[in-house]
Amino acid sequence: MLDHPLWDIVGNSVDGPRFPGQRNALRSVPASGKPDGDGPEDPLRLGQPMRLRLRDAVQALLADPSIAGLKDAPKLAAVVLYAKSRAPKGEKNDNQTSIWGAELGRWLGMKESTVHHKVLPVLRGTDALHTQVVRDGTGHPTGLDCLVMPLWNAHKSGGAAHPLALTKAELATLLHLCEALFGHGWTPENKEPTPPGLLAGRTGKGAATDRLGLLLMVLNTGASGWLQLVGGSVKKREGRGAATLARLLGCSPSGARKVLARLTEAGVVARQRKATSTRMNGRGRVMLLPVARAHGRTLASVEATEGAGPVFSARPDGACGDHGPAGAAGALGITGIGGAEGAGDAADRERPDGAELHADHAHLVTPVVPQQLDCGFSGEGRGAEGRRPERVCTGEDQAVDDTVGVAGSRSPVAQDGPLRGEKPKESQVNEQVGQRAAGAGAGGRPKAGGWEKAQQQRRVALPADLRLRVALGPVSWLWERLSGWQQDQVEAAAKAELAHLAGLGVAPEGAPRLLADRLTDRLAETGGEAMVDKPFPWLIRRGLPQRPACSHRKCDGGVRLDTGEDCENCGNVIQLRRAWRARIGADIDRELPGLADGERRRVLEERLHERVAAEAEDLAWRQEQARAERARREAARAAAAEQAEREQQAAAAADAARQELACEDCGRGRAAGLCEACDHRRQTEALIGEAGLLAAAGSADLSKAGSIATAVAGARAAIGDSTAAAWQEFLEITDVATLEVDPQAAADVYAFTAFQVAQQAVGEYQDNALAVLSRTGEAEAEARRAYRSEQGRPWFQHNPTGADAVAAAARAADTARERVAEHLLSARLEQLRERAAAPARRPASCTERLPGLAGRPLDGDATGAVIA
Repeated sequence: MLDHPLWDIVGNSVDGPRFPGQRNALRSVPASGKPDGDGPEDPLRLGQPMRLRLRDAVQALLADPSIAGLKDAPKLAAVVLYAKSRAPKGEKNDNQTSIWGAELGRWLGMKESTVHHKVLPVLRGTDALHTQVVRDGTGHPTGLDCLVMPLWNAHKSGGAAHPLALTKAELATLLHLCEALFGHGWTPENKEPTPPGLLAGRTGKGAATDRLGLLLMVLNTGASGWLQLVGGSVKKREGRGAATLARLLGCSPSGARKVLARLTEAGVVARQRKATSTRMNGRGRVMLLPVARAHGRTLASVEATEGAGPVFSARPDGACGDHGPAGAAGALGITGIGGAEGAGDAADRERPDGAELHADHAHLVTPVVPQQLDCGFSGEGRGAEGRRPERVCTGEDQAVDDTVGVAGSRSPVAQDGPLRGEKPKESQVNEQVGQRAAGAGAGGRPKAGGWEKAQQQRRVALPADLRLRVALGPVSWLWERLSGWQQDQVEAAAKAELAHLAGLGVAPEGAPRLLADRLTDRLAETGGEAMVDKPFPWLIRRGLPQRPACSHRKCDGGVRLDTGEDCENCGNVIQLRRAWRARIGADIDRELPGLADGERRRVLEERLHERVAAEAEDLAWRQEQARAERARREAARAAAAEQAEREQQAAAAADAARQELACEDCGRGRAAGLCEACDHRRQTEALIGEAGLLAAAGSADLSKAGSIATAVAGARAAIGDSTAAAWQEFLEITDVATLEVDPQAAADVYAFTAFQVAQQAVGEYQDNALAVLSRTGEAEAEARRAYRSEQGRPWFQHNPTGADAVAAAARAADTARERVAEHLLSARLEQLRERAAAPARRPASCTERLPGLAGRPLDGDATGAVIA
């Protein structure tokens, strides 16, 4: 049916390869790995060869001349369709993919209409994409077959050596990566569900830019989680991270800075500066948190690594003991990204050459240095505990619980240290190391029980859900202090509060930020996180719950949840209370004049309490009435639902009984009273009658019945001839033997063919009738009047014969002519229908006419004629 390789969505042919076949079922590759990103099959956990391969492919795709100059939404659509494309099999270059507009819109974070108006036409216009509509057996569209032309050209010209020529496994890996970053998530039947991606909730303006930027940054990020930043000089305001993202997206640094800010707010990017030993601002860096978590690294571990020794001054590279780079890392027990990157981090460390050799200690406190130290520096020999140097306030970094003693004001080593004049028997550090080794199990790890076991099971990082990460971001420090059970309870309470906000009319994408603002305000009221001594009760009872200051359901501490403005109802309540206080005070002054200030204040408070009690009683009564009314409405709703169910069942039964009825015209069984062929015949007869009326209205003389009958008969004959010709054409392109086997099917097809011919004929006769009536005298007269009226407009009076005036007058005349033709056609059709509906007069019989003739007088001529 298609004589060209490809056809675009509107049916116009385009150049390109031929589609090998159609597919009715559209499917997506399921995501692999665990939803939390901790499994070995995490899509974000890419090896360096695979990451570089995918990065080169995506960059080559975006650098293609047909895609390079487009906006971010078409670029991201090209990447998604490229990832969903099929790899070629052998010599067969079959790279197409199947999708539909709604699904592609969910991938891009925009509406389906935007995809069809601003994405697909742009890609087809630059020859970056060829599409073909997939239809089912009835002709309805079920999808869209897409072919990414840069990929097809790569296989055609470069073969397997081209960067875009990915294998099936590599394309699946790229698709899984896109699903993990911004996939919309789905739940297929009899398969594991695919969770939404990190930016699935980011929709609307700029969503495609954010998603494309995150994908490009992930592909340019190694296992450490730090983005590879560009070199050279950059603007101080934007920073090196924005300059890197601007180069990846091909936009300005200021625009990239906004994208980076939105990604940071979404919780997928963290920006910080390298910590330096001089406590000055170091080089800015950007961490991709999903990549770091996928490789077992977190931002907390990086901060602990780079800031593990805030009490130490800068040290030269040649310092011995714990002042050397390796020694410091070993003594402090540094792990995480710093240890994983190795030489890479060492090259980035910033440290002055002339650093102090001794550690900083508290003022007026003598540090304790055991005699077993190698080089004599403080802090040496602390083992792998990562504790502070022993001094007067030792143990201040330990948790206070039942198994660890409270950090005292004096050091136990200081009691028997050599600087106090006593001879130590054994190092305090060695005693603690021995106790820890003695408490270790068979596997070399300490045995945890009770509270310690609960602490080990807790999650240091916030939940993996992006909405919860945004909502609980202000209380991340309190989250780390919770046990595993408490974290589960807080997570459930946060989810319930987000659902409650959504039920109040708050947009789902704005609910997490609204809850985060609430927690920030509650922390400010408390005095900061440091003032919260019991995190779990504070979060459950004070931080997360809504605190309405009035009776309005959207009020939270005097602020409207839907608008963020001050609650008007709260202001009304305050004004009413002030008015009542003033009124009661006036009543007291009138009833009890001369009262002292203290007595007047006491009486005023008593009457105010009485007023508040009366209001509370009235509120309780109104709440009881509201509950009763709600129960009544629920009962009525349940009764209405039952009635609707009964009516639905009755309608279904009636429909089933109607389906069992035979056809009224031909008697075919189970035809619901009228089979399809007979229905088409009836509609065809009605259309033929309408075509006859239109033919008569356009060309016949309505005062003559013969002219009308001739026009109607001519229309019927013409439609019959057209039907016979259309049926003959159908027989030429179909198998006649098949129709002979099933005569009923042949009758149905013939009835449908006649119906289509009659439909087309009605439109043609209507156009012909309007064309004839537009040339009548009435139409021409109305056109002339409209022409003159338009020329007489105030804005044409200065030049009525100008080009603009003549063109406007001609348009007005044509419009008037068409309007008159439509009116005449409507009037003629109404006259013809009334004439057809009037009963035909039967000629009077001879018996009925004789009495009238007998009563008539006969003149001479008539008498002679009768006698003759």
